[in-house]
Amino acid sequence: MNILLTGGAGYIGSHTAVSLVQQGYGIVLFDNLSNSRIDVVDAIEEITGIKVPLVVGDVRDTELVANTLKQYETKAVVHFAGLKAVGESVEYPLEYYSNNVEGTISLLQAMKNEHVKHLIFSSSATVYGEPEYLPIDESHPTKAINPYGRSKIIVEEILQDLVVSDDQWGIGCLRYFNPVGAHDSGVIGENPTDIPNNLMPYITRVADGALPSLSIYGDDYETPDGTGVRDYIHVEDLADGHVAALGFVLNNTGFHPINLGTGRGYSVLDIVNTFIAKTGKKVPYEFVNRRKGDVSSCYADVSNAFKILGWKSKRDINKMCISAWNYQQKQKGRR
Repeated sequence: MNILLTGGAGYIGSHTAVSLVQQGYGIVLFDNLSNSRIDVVDAIEEITGIKVPLVVGDVRDTELVANTLKQYETKAVVHFAGLKAVGESVEYPLEYYSNNVEGTISLLQAMKNEHVKHLIFSSSATVYGEPEYLPIDESHPTKAINPYGRSKIIVEEILQDLVVSDDQWGIGCLRYFNPVGAHDSGVIGENPTDIPNNLMPYITRVADGALPSLSIYGDDYETPDGTGVRDYIHVEDLADGHVAALGFVLNNTGFHPINLGTGRGYSVLDIVNTFIAKTGKKVPYEFVNRRKGDVSSCYADVSNAFKILGWKSKRDINKMCISAWNYQQKQKGRR
């Protein structure tokens, strides 16, 4: 059975690709390579022993997506493609709505044309906005406070309308918390093409000397140490969650929102200090102003994922830090 992964050469997409191949699925990667690298295809083959096809293109090209679905006789789609930086979305909202909303509509039209009605959508915990209570379950109101989060809410509402219009659709809407870490092999991981927007690759590049210091956005939040608290989840756990969700939607119709996280929060300083303790590397940092659109604390109630998918995270904060550093070191050796 072939599965199309839009944004499949990216950070989460590549790890999910590995997990899917290892579970016996055939996969096709579809990516415009705007924030990923083509050599990820070789890295996936190095891990799995399987050469996977890559179609280079934009999901807003409906005809190309439809032709890809048809050519590879695809039975389902895992939709990662989109822009994902909160701060950047505040500065460039039109780009975010174009990529994330228009892109998804284009994908759905192509899927409809080719009668492919099983979808895993890469959503985000940002749809919840400033939490009304913690931990956050899937019944928490959605009220994003930045364009990135709002783009995800709009797509979720479109998907719900689609299911109402046609009850043959099976859609898993996975609301990620904060993916970190890298594959145990050190061959794939988070490797942004510019200065990182996410915490862990920023830490590893500072520790490696590629960047001078880590900027921590805000030290005056109402948290134990003043820095933001998030639910960090190892990317391999997240990938396994996608495999479980795909198996579910292939056998169930309807729209299913599901949190994927660990169920507990760590502050930015928790992550930095754990990284230092586990690697022995120095990570100089400085506090700077809060970013627009960030919330104080956000962590998940993950009981629904276990109930519906039989899935829960297995890897702890130590593994997250060690695997990220291992990846950084191996990539340095490859350059």
